Formats: sequence, C-alpha cells, structure tokens
Amino acid sequence: MANIKEKNGDGPKLHVAMFPWLAFGHLVPHLELSMLMVQKGHNVSFISTPGNIERLLPRLPENLSSAINFVKLPFAGHKELPDAAEATTDVPFDLVPYLKIAFDGLRTPLAEFLESSKPDWLLQDFAPYWLPPIASRLGIKNAYFGAFNCGIFGILKPPGFEEYRKSPEDFVLQPKWVPFETPVFFQLFESKAIFNGAVVESTEGNIPDFDRIAGVLDGCDIIVIRSCYEYEAEWLELLQDLHRKPVIPVGVLPPKLDETFKDTDAWLSTKKWLDSRGTNSVVYVSFGTEAKPSQSEFNSIALGLELSGLPFFWVLRTRRGPFDTEPLELPEGFEERTADRGMVWRGWVEQLRTLNHDSIGLVLSHSGWNTLIEAVRFAKPMVMIGFVYGQGFNARVAEEKKIGHMILRDETTGSFTKEDVAQALRLVMEGEEGKVYRESVKDMKGVFGDMETQDRYVDSFLDYLVAHR
Repeated sequence: MANIKEKNGDGPKLHVAMFPWLAFGHLVPHLELSMLMVQKGHNVSFISTPGNIERLLPRLPENLSSAINFVKLPFAGHKELPDAAEATTDVPFDLVPYLKIAFDGLRTPLAEFLESSKPDWLLQDFAPYWLPPIASRLGIKNAYFGAFNCGIFGILKPPGFEEYRKSPEDFVLQPKWVPFETPVFFQLFESKAIFNGAVVESTEGNIPDFDRIAGVLDGCDIIVIRSCYEYEAEWLELLQDLHRKPVIPVGVLPPKLDETFKDTDAWLSTKKWLDSRGTNSVVYVSFGTEAKPSQSEFNSIALGLELSGLPFFWVLRTRRGPFDTEPLELPEGFEERTADRGMVWRGWVEQLRTLNHDSIGLVLSHSGWNTLIEAVRFAKPMVMIGFVYGQGFNARVAEEKKIGHMILRDETTGSFTKEDVAQALRLVMEGEEGKVYRESVKDMKGVFGDMETQDRYVDSFLDYLVAHR
C-alpha cells in the first residue's frame, strides 16, 4: 500500500478523531479506516468505551497496536443495562435504547478530550446528534462516516423536503426525492420494524434513530461513505445533490488476509474439515454479531439447510451476548442427521481465511454490509435473509446487481419456510438460473478486491481532509 510519506515527502499530516457507535458493525469499519490512515502517516485518536477498545485491540497487527491513540472514555452505563454491557452485541434488542441513552452520557468527557487535543477532523457515527455543535464551537471540522452503503441513506428525509411518511405502509413506496426507478426499498414487515425502531421511539430518555442521524447529517461539514462509484454511483450523486455538501466515498475498505496470522488450533481444525470437501461445494452460514432470528425462523433455516442436501459450515450464535436469557435451540436431532456433511461451529472463526477456502461455494447470511463486502471480496455468491434495519435493503441492492439472491418471504409477516431456504440454496449453488449470481460476483470481486482502486479512494479522501482542515 502506498504511503503518503512516499508520495508527498514530509507533506502535511492530519490528526483525525474517530467516534463510532457502540456496535461492532460500526466499530470495525472505523478501525479499518483508522489503520489505513496511520499507515499513510497520519495520527488517529480512536475514541470509545474501555471494554470495546479492549475487544478491538486483538484485531490489530502488532505493528499498528501502538500507532493508534486509543482514548477510553468513562462509561457510566444505565440502570437498565448489565454492568459489563458496552456494545449492542452484549444485550438483547429491547435494551439497545438504554445503550443509546448511556452513549449520550459520553458527551461531556468527549467534549473535554476534543477541546484539549484539537484534532483537525472528527469522524462521527449516526448516533451523537449532539456532537456537530460541539465540534463547531471548538473549531473542529467534522464528518459523518457511514458504515453502511450509500443507498440506505436514500430513505432519509433530506433538507427541504417534508416528512410525509406517517405509517409503515408509506415506507414501502419509493421516496419522492429519489428520481430513478429502483426495486430496492422495503417490504411491509421490514418497514414496520424500521418505523417502530427508527421513526417512533417509546423508550423514555431516548430519541428516534432518524432524528439522531438527521442531526449529524445536517451539522456535519462532509459526508463520508464506505462505498464506491463502481457499486452505487447513482446513490452517491443523489446524496450530494440532496444534502448540498461534499459526499466522499472512501471505498469499501476490503479486508486483507493477514499472512502473518498464526495457525491456531481452531483454524487448523476448520481447515482440516474444509479440505475434506469438494471445490465450491460448502455453504458458509453466518448471521454476524447483531442479527438474531426468531426461534421459528431459526428452525426454518436449519431444516432448510438439511433439506437442501448441501454440505455446510455454520458459525452458530444462539444468543445476543451473555445477558440474552432466550437462547435459540437447534431442531432436535439436527446435528446427528447432518453430521456426515455439516459442521456446526460454536466458537470464534477466522472468517476471512474460511471464506477464502476453495471449498466454500456460497454464503448464507443476514446481508450485513461487512459480511457482504467480505463475501464479494472472495467471489462468493450469497443467499440472503435480513433481520434488522437496513439488512433487507442491502440484500435488494445486491440482488439487483445479481451478486446475491434473497430467500422468498411473506411481504406482510416476513415468514419463510424450510422449502424456501432449500430452494434458494440449491438455485445459487448449482442451478442453471443461479449461474448469473456465480458469474456476476466474480466481476464484482474485480471491484471490491482491487486493492489499488480501493486504496485510491482512501488517498482522495485524505487529500480532501488535508486541503480543507
């Protein structure tokens, strides 16, 4: 990777402060961008809670562990939260609003750090609606850094438009401000969840997510998106037109295999099992750290895997953190019936090395943006089923581009059957109709996996920050 020192000699260096939301789908992209910035000679202060920083440190290569200034803000928590809960993955969904209230309690220590350190730029997430005025008062340029792809922001009311959507049914329709035809908006079961969680907020002391992100977007100097023109040029251009401020893609921040990673017992066991399978024959199953299906959905997924007859490697998570009191249970006898062709893995897995293995033929996932990028990075087509917020939207963008296929669901209830799961898996893995997904994802790998192209996005972004600090 090119280094700014190599390009510009001893040119101007930045001090950038990063302040992500307390979810690993947000923390990790902020960390990835932080690592790229320090590799290019800039200074980064990564700001979060003590527990989250401790969990992120093992992700860093040894040569970068001391290059980033990790700032641990005191986290008071909330009376409704368990004492050790500092991230969304630590708590059930119904406690996440209290985590946002506790997050708002970081306002004072964060302001004190910013005032004493005076970074050139502050990159913030969607949640701290109160932060842009603080940055402005301190004379610090601030950017919204979106860990999602750009299209998801198309549903947000831009400045100058009336918010006319008063019910979940309104969110099924294409927003008035989107001028091009696209099939990627919401089904009714998704819009109900979004309306209740992001538009209407019933937890005392919390505010809706749409209001949070509106405060950040309205108050920031620039909008930075983890995406690229090769994937969604029309959305990037629209977002800039609507918000009338620079919208800068930083690339997809594709993962890089760490060639120095040690061969742990877990990886050697995984690799031995994968080596015993044929090329492009195995379904890799993972639903990330945030998504938790209902027990009924979980049963349909498991029985659909069984019905498909395909080999599978399932990274199984049955609960959202240690304080989730309702763990999911596999159907009785499932592991015994599928033992000859399936592996249920209950621990941590080296996802990048696993996805890069020749035996993996497709990925069954929740279509989170991180997982989607990683799957495409290694040219693995996807079968997708979203569970929270923008995951269904991500999946429809991917389906529109023919790099993934969505499991058929009831538009009103979101229900699906084991037959729906099995049919989708067989179609993408081996069906003639699924050939388009298997071929298209190879083409998109040429975008997501082109490290030089993606690195140029980061360079252009940093050049902008240097020129406008």
